[in-house]
Amino acid sequence: MERHWQREPVVLRAALPEFRSPLTPGELAGLACEDDVESRLILERGGAEPWEVRHGPFAERDFTSLPDTHWTLLVQELDRHLDVAAELLDLFRFVPNWRIDDVMVSYAPREGSAGPHVDNYDVFLVQGLGRRRWAIEKRPREAPERTLPCAANVLREFEPDEEWVLEPGDVLYLPPRVPHHGVALDDCMTYSIGFRAPTRTDLVASFLDERLQRQDRTERLGDAGRRATSDPGLLEPAALRHARELLRALVRDDATLDRWFGRFVTEPRREATVQPPDRPMTADSVIRRLRGGEPVRRAAPSCFAYFPGPDGGAQLFVGGAEYALDAGRAALAPGVCGTAPPHEALLPWLEDGTAVELIVDLFNRGYLLFPP
Repeated sequence: MERHWQREPVVLRAALPEFRSPLTPGELAGLACEDDVESRLILERGGAEPWEVRHGPFAERDFTSLPDTHWTLLVQELDRHLDVAAELLDLFRFVPNWRIDDVMVSYAPREGSAGPHVDNYDVFLVQGLGRRRWAIEKRPREAPERTLPCAANVLREFEPDEEWVLEPGDVLYLPPRVPHHGVALDDCMTYSIGFRAPTRTDLVASFLDERLQRQDRTERLGDAGRRATSDPGLLEPAALRHARELLRALVRDDATLDRWFGRFVTEPRREATVQPPDRPMTADSVIRRLRGGEPVRRAAPSCFAYFPGPDGGAQLFVGGAEYALDAGRAALAPGVCGTAPPHEALLPWLEDGTAVELIVDLFNRGYLLFPP
């Protein structure tokens, strides 16, 4: 974090020495055929045009008709579909939850690639199967880039000044907007841990949208009791003051901003990220299963955040919703959000009826789950 995070790339050799791809290429292709899985195929060659992008869900014939080389299959949110991938995501929680996005996995046969490109966020690239040659330009590109006329956003110009070959267990970290190009040297699977980086426009748009929904839409600028004017072009101090007061009312105090930010950064990134259970769970069933030692998983760590509240309490945010915890239950917030397994964090609260109501609500919203 001191030397490299958002500063410079680094290769971590054998950072995860025991890590091997938990999926075979065939199993990944099977996932890409499912309706609730976000997947893409990028064909450098053999498509309707160079760097053609096709979106899933796919059918088996889509894979049997592919050329032998120069294509890549990508699957997003693998952590939602595979517990091992969710555990991989947990290894990178030395960064706050809200910054973590998902695990994306790519498979490519020999010479397969997504093309040279830039990402607007930090990424760790974990090699899981085979070998991939990575080439980068050391200096980030700040301005929007000229890309080829294709959906893959492949850079028109790419002049690498450093490269490495990664093998299973190796990790490459790249700060935002570092141009990079990974090419498979043999059958190759790479696991990408991406991070969220909302723009200032994202922040402003979300905040204003939420505040507008809470405003009195009938309130208007008025000037009852004013005197006749001899200078109709003048914006008078009273009118300016009234306009300022209405706009400043959007941000009443820091607490308004803080609570909005907690809701904003914990909203799920994609509609499919969180799925409520088919049948609502009862408090009795949740308590019984927790006491029985069943493991619990967070649907997405990025959907969990908190900050200390007044009088020793805490504001807990999960999936864009807000829970106010009093001082006696404030310790539940870091337990729910932290790096310890959720099962361990929940057990001490099973005698507290109010805490159990919150826990059951998180299960029924799909943010906590008992994995199959």
